[in-house]
Amino acid sequence: MTVFIRIIHGLLCLLLTIGLTLPVQAAGQEKERKLLYYRNPMGQPDTSPTPKKDSMGMDYIPVYEDEVAGSGEAPNAVRINLDKVQKLGVKTEPASRRTLSRSIRAVGTVNVDERRLHVITLKYEGWIEKLHANATGLKITRGQPLMEVYAPALTQAQGEYLAALRAGTALREADPETRRTAEDLAESALNRLRNWDLAEGQIKRLRDQQTATRTVTVAAPVSGVILEKSAIQGMRFMPGEMLYRIADLSTVWVVADVFEQDMGVLKEGQSAEVTLNAMPGRIFTGKVSFIYPTLNAETRTVKVRVELPNPEGALRPALYATVLLVAPTDGGNLLTVPDSALLDSGSRQVVLVERGEGLYEPRAVRVGGKGGGFVEILAGLADGEKVVIRANFLIDAEANLRAALGHFSH
Repeated sequence: MTVFIRIIHGLLCLLLTIGLTLPVQAAGQEKERKLLYYRNPMGQPDTSPTPKKDSMGMDYIPVYEDEVAGSGEAPNAVRINLDKVQKLGVKTEPASRRTLSRSIRAVGTVNVDERRLHVITLKYEGWIEKLHANATGLKITRGQPLMEVYAPALTQAQGEYLAALRAGTALREADPETRRTAEDLAESALNRLRNWDLAEGQIKRLRDQQTATRTVTVAAPVSGVILEKSAIQGMRFMPGEMLYRIADLSTVWVVADVFEQDMGVLKEGQSAEVTLNAMPGRIFTGKVSFIYPTLNAETRTVKVRVELPNPEGALRPALYATVLLVAPTDGGNLLTVPDSALLDSGSRQVVLVERGEGLYEPRAVRVGGKGGGFVEILAGLADGEKVVIRANFLIDAEANLRAALGHFSH
């Protein structure tokens, strides 16, 4: 009995000894570990020398020297098994320098060139005796007769001019002052006819034949297409009344609506390609001739005018058009990566840099312009460094999952 009690006492002492020494040894081992920094619990490229919490209230995870000693890895690097890399279809591409160009697509309509639009009016009262251009849409040439009109005031002015010419002929033997008066009367009557837009050919015929005509032919001052016709045979017209509206369609405008975020790269004079639903497969080339100074507050767009030659007349006003504007960014030889390599959270942009086989480092970068499937890198990346351009979202998700599990286990 005494021996049994001694054995039990010895075992209790041994257990107490073990229970007291193990925590001391564990505490000693914990003290020997050197704390390097605290890392983001969700795998973001952010470290802190002191304990802190992230935006979600999660504690940053401590990283000790023995955890990264001899590994040569970056603090936030993520290591993925090579078999998993192949299964994920990870693809990398080195950052390289190139010239970026940005393509902008906009929709618009074909419009008449306002500088080639003409309105036919007369400066005297009269009646239309005969109408030659009698339909909307007719193509006319410069000098082609439009109509013949009777105007009492014009007929009277012709008679006054002929009377002044005859008086000047009859007074050739008179004194100089009388002859000068007759010449002034003839010149005044001639100026009145010219001010009423009587053609020089008609004035010459009047001077040669010495006979006033009852009607006067009104000819087209320009070549073009009749867009609008108010003249009707037999109607009475008043001074300034619009009788025809004629447009020269040899050159047309395409007015497109471009969104405000694309306005910074547009310049007058740059080339543009225009396609129309009415003529699939055909591409019309023109230039940006004007950028309108106002913004449509409802659609947040600015109108851009593209000038196109139209010798065949295929471009008709009001046709819908699609405009492609290729705008080169300022400067060349820019450091770029494919836009698929960028992980954009809105507040920061990150790329995954390959540091070795299966080792990827998330790195914050500062980006510039975009174009042609590439994005400019202003800071955070060196020329030639390989970045992940495929399956980077899967790697990022796995890194976040590992970080979360590590946080909970810690």
